[in-house]
Amino acid sequence: MTLPHEQPWNPLHGITLEKILIQLVEDHGWEEMGQRIKIRCFQNDPSIKSSLTFLRKTPWAREKVEKWYIADSRRRRRG
Repeated sequence: MTLPHEQPWNPLHGITLEKILIQLVEDHGWEEMGQRIKIRCFQNDPSIKSSLTFLRKTPWAREKVEKWYIADSRRRRRG
């Protein structure tokens, strides 16, 4: 197991999945999230809780959300 302090290069180091979701919802809203990543927890009665549950069990969806957050963070820093 890799400890968090062993991955300082990781762009998600120290950022929780909950924080990622909250930031994306604030910046883009559930509707855009559901259009960009077509999963029901973003499209039908979305909530942070239901999305966390789904994403923790579904690696491919979590990866898409994390990649979007990283790209968005880089864009925010430049702009």
